[in-house]
Amino acid sequence: MGRTVPSFRPALEHEIESWKDFKRALRPEEQKVFDRLMNFARIHADAGSLSARPMLSEILFISFAIEQEKKIIILEKKVNELEEKIKG
Repeated sequence: MGRTVPSFRPALEHEIESWKDFKRALRPEEQKVFDRLMNFARIHADAGSLSARPMLSEILFISFAIEQEKKIIILEKKVNELEEKIKG
């Protein structure tokens, strides 16, 4: 029997490619940020392939949120450590 749903990674790459006009309209420094965000989605492709979400953009956005939340946690920890050093 043939597959009726394309495998996830090619479908993800197709979704990312569908955003090319949006990316092209961004400033060069914003294009780098855009590429970084898309790489977050690639990092989470294994989880995305198991999620069975009908809209691939949902996978993109939750991947962005996860990676940004991880960065926020790291930064909060660093701020707390610096505050502790300042307090003595």
